[in-house]
Amino acid sequence: MSKKTKLIVILLVLFSIPFLSGCGSSAQQSYSVNLEIWGIFDDSMTYSEVINQYKKINPYVGEIKYRKMNQDTYKQDLLDALASGQGPDIFLINNTWLPSFENKLAPAPTPLVNDQIMKDNFPDVVAQDFSDNGLTYALPLSVDSLALYYNKDMFNAAGITTPPRTWQQFNDDVRKLTVIDPTGKIIQSGAALGTAKNVNRASDILSLLMFQYGVNMPQNKTSQVEFDQGVLDANGNVVQAGEQALGYYTNFARLSSAQITNAANPLYSWNNNNHDSVTAFSEGSVAMMVNYSWQVANIKSKNPKLNFGVAYIPQVNLSQPISYANYWGYAVSLNKLSSASSLPVQSTGLQSQAQAQPSNIQNSITVPNEVRIHEAWQFLKFLALKNNGTVTLYNAITKNSKDFPMNYDPALNYLKRTGQPAARRDLIDAQKSDSTLAPFVSGNLVAKSWYQTNPDAIEQIFDTAIESVDRGDTSLHDALTLMSNRVSHLSGSVSR
Repeated sequence: MSKKTKLIVILLVLFSIPFLSGCGSSAQQSYSVNLEIWGIFDDSMTYSEVINQYKKINPYVGEIKYRKMNQDTYKQDLLDALASGQGPDIFLINNTWLPSFENKLAPAPTPLVNDQIMKDNFPDVVAQDFSDNGLTYALPLSVDSLALYYNKDMFNAAGITTPPRTWQQFNDDVRKLTVIDPTGKIIQSGAALGTAKNVNRASDILSLLMFQYGVNMPQNKTSQVEFDQGVLDANGNVVQAGEQALGYYTNFARLSSAQITNAANPLYSWNNNNHDSVTAFSEGSVAMMVNYSWQVANIKSKNPKLNFGVAYIPQVNLSQPISYANYWGYAVSLNKLSSASSLPVQSTGLQSQAQAQPSNIQNSITVPNEVRIHEAWQFLKFLALKNNGTVTLYNAITKNSKDFPMNYDPALNYLKRTGQPAARRDLIDAQKSDSTLAPFVSGNLVAKSWYQTNPDAIEQIFDTAIESVDRGDTSLHDALTLMSNRVSHLSGSVSR
C-alpha cells in the first residue's frame, strides 16, 4: 500500500469517529488513554496493585504512571507544570486549595460522581471542601482531623487516669503536669500550646478553637470574614468568641494571666525556648500536644520507647463536638496539551484490553481533552468509592456502559498499606475499633474546615497574631480585627 493510500485510509477512519457528539455512526469507539498521577506521601508500590486491578477491566486506559514528588516544592512544581500544559492528569490537592485551584481543575462528570454520592460516602467536611455549585473537584482516600497526644508515663506519675475530654479538664491536667523551677524555667511542660513558631499546625489549632467557641468562620466565597464579631452563647448572651479562642490559646505561653494583668498565670507551660512541639513530645519533655495522625509514625521513629496514647480532641461543649480537618484529595487537571492514544477503531462494545489495542495499528493520535478527563475521573471513582462488588465503566465517546464483577476495594487496600484514617464512611466504621485511629476517624465525622483563598498567607496571618499577643504588643481585640481585615483583603487576590 502506498503512503498516499495509507494516509487516505487513516483520514477516513478519523473522520468517521463521532467524538462526544452522539451523532453519526452508532458503533462504539475504542481508544486508549495514558494517565499520569502526582502524589507526595506514597511511593509507587502503594498504588501498583490498584492500577493492575483497574487495567484488567478497563480497555480504555493504557499506561497509568504514579510519580512521588518533592513535598517541599510540590505546590510550585505543580503550578508550573499545569501552566505549561504538561502537568499530570491526576494530582493531590489539600482540602484548603480548591478556591485557588478551581480554575485549573476539571469537575467530575455528574454520571460518575455527584453531590449526593459525596454526601453518602464521605464526612460532611469533604463535600464542603471539594465541591462547588453541585460539582465535585476532588476525592480523598484518607481524611485527617486533630486529636490529643498524651504521655502515659507522665499521666501515671501525676495520678491522672484518663485523658481530658473537655478543655477545663485539660487545664486541670496542665496544672498537675507542668514543672517550673525557681528561676522560672520550664522543666516539664504540661502542653505544647500558646505559640506559633514552635507549635506544629498552630493555625489549625486556633481555627479549631474558633469553631468550638462559636466563631462564624467563612464557608464560601461570599462569606464575610469577621473573626472579631460577637456571637450568642448558649444562654443568649453576646460573647466575643474570637477573643475567647485566641485568648485561651495564647494563655499557655503567657507568664501573666490574659484575664488579670500581672497576675501569675496557672496555665503557663510553654514558650519559644522549647523545641518544636513534635520533637519535644518525642523527647518526653511535654505531656500533651494536639496534632494529626501522620505524627504517630513520626514520633515512633524518633523515640520507639516513648509510652504515649492518642485521645479525642478536647471540647468546649461535649454535646456539640467539633474537630478540625486537614487532608488531601485527588483532582483532575482541566487542560493538557497532549495525551497519546492508540488510533481509535470501530468496535461493537467494551472489549478486553488486548482487543482494544490491535497490534496492526501502530499510529498514535491526540484524544480529545474531554476523553482524558472522563478516564481520569473514571479511575478516581474506582479508586475512592465503594463498588459493592461491581464496577461500572463507561465509554467516553458513546456513553455506553458495562458492569464488571470486582471483589476488591482499592480504598481499603490503600488504608491497609498506609495505616491512615479513612475518608469513606463505611471504612470509618471499621476503623473505630482501632485504638490509635479511633480518635482521628471519629473526629472526621465532626470535623470542620473553612474557605481560605490563600492558605499559606492565612497561616502567616494567624501566626503573626498569636506571636503579637504573646509578646504583649497588641490586645486580643486588635489582633482579631487585624486578622479579619487581612484575610478579607486576600479574598480579592486569588489567582484566576
